[in-house]
Amino acid sequence: MIQNRAIRVVATGARLLAGVVIAVGCVAGVVAAVALPWPGLTNTPAQQSVVPAAADTTLVCTGDFRAVGRNSQDATQQFSAGSPSLTVESSGPREDTSLEAPELGGSGGPQRFVGSAEQGESALVAAAETVSIAADDLSGLAASACREARTESWLVGGTVETGTSDLILLSNPGDVTATVTLTVFGIEQTASTVLVPAGTQQSVPLPSVAAGTQAPVVRVTAAGAPVRAVLQSSLIRTLDPSGIDLQDTTGAPSDRIGFAGVQVADTSEDTALTVLRLMATEQAAQVRVSARAAGETVWETDVELEAATPTEISLSGLEPGVYSVEVESDASLVGAIRQTTRPGAGSDFAWMTSAPDIRGEVLAAVPAGPGPRLHIVNAGDEDAVVTIETASGGDQREIDVPAGEDAVVKVSADTAYAIRSDAPVRVAVMLSGTDAVAGWPVWPGPAAREPIVVYP
Repeated sequence: MIQNRAIRVVATGARLLAGVVIAVGCVAGVVAAVALPWPGLTNTPAQQSVVPAAADTTLVCTGDFRAVGRNSQDATQQFSAGSPSLTVESSGPREDTSLEAPELGGSGGPQRFVGSAEQGESALVAAAETVSIAADDLSGLAASACREARTESWLVGGTVETGTSDLILLSNPGDVTATVTLTVFGIEQTASTVLVPAGTQQSVPLPSVAAGTQAPVVRVTAAGAPVRAVLQSSLIRTLDPSGIDLQDTTGAPSDRIGFAGVQVADTSEDTALTVLRLMATEQAAQVRVSARAAGETVWETDVELEAATPTEISLSGLEPGVYSVEVESDASLVGAIRQTTRPGAGSDFAWMTSAPDIRGEVLAAVPAGPGPRLHIVNAGDEDAVVTIETASGGDQREIDVPAGEDAVVKVSADTAYAIRSDAPVRVAVMLSGTDAVAGWPVWPGPAAREPIVVYP
């Protein structure tokens, strides 16, 4: 009996030991299985890389400069104060038409230039316009490049102060009506909507959408069709006209923006003649601003920006000359710089918007005007060789622009230039004379057509 019980105990112990061994073996097997690669099935989807066909290039100009307040019976009536002088060039076939301006009686609307794409390549088209006015209520030089219409753009300039008369000009070169929303940032954020019929230019007085905002920033968004937005500005000090301007839109918000062609013609301890307006678009930002001339940093400051609140920074400590300005931030922002020829009545002013990097070949038009020059800024880390050649051929110059330096090049008025660079640079067109100033950045041509991956 005792012997049988001993046998049963031994047998039970053996079974328990075997179970423990098997369990440990299973756990070890699972761990090893997880660690080791398992064979699997992979399925690569069918795909094909396709390069989009080249599209036509459409540029829209600004048209006649508008005067407001000349009719004592109707202060809102608009008149043509001057028709612009146009300079245009293209690398291929081009169609020239004009848009209607109903507020000017149907005439005086902006020119529209369409460069046709041929043999798989987009046409290079460049156009610019300038107007000089000397009247009892308007005086000065205004000029700008003709640009493509966009679905979103930013106007960083203008004011509603006494003596100013600022208009937002909206041009629709398309075939359908555009619904445009104007979002104004200032003391508070407001929005309004305007319809711009196809093939027409409409104006919106800045005070009607930015009342009480001394330094507004306007975001322009379009649905249905893209539009070209321009801010026309004029100023009267007491009874003396003191400048006119055509300000283009800036680039998309970015955490780093740069300016070329900033012209300081005079200095004043009492009046801010050169002013940088900045706005962080979505969140508060820490900003560093530096001004450079001849490759050296001559002025620098740090600024704290509140979200969606425009701020102005005086650059009036700069000596007369041509400058580039760099702005670095930890958040996306937009900006523009106001330049004034001198204090007091009879002066002129112009807003300079931020300049994009260009590389490769672009076509730039320099319109009629005083003292035409190009400002080339190399803010990168590699040296650049920039070639400037008249579009008609014959006059070609090669300019070395080392990293961190710039160059000012005299050019001819009413002439188009092909500009080629082997490294990213910023370029601005400058016009300047006695109580006359204008300028704008050179933008790249139609974007290179990147391949699109199609999944059937």
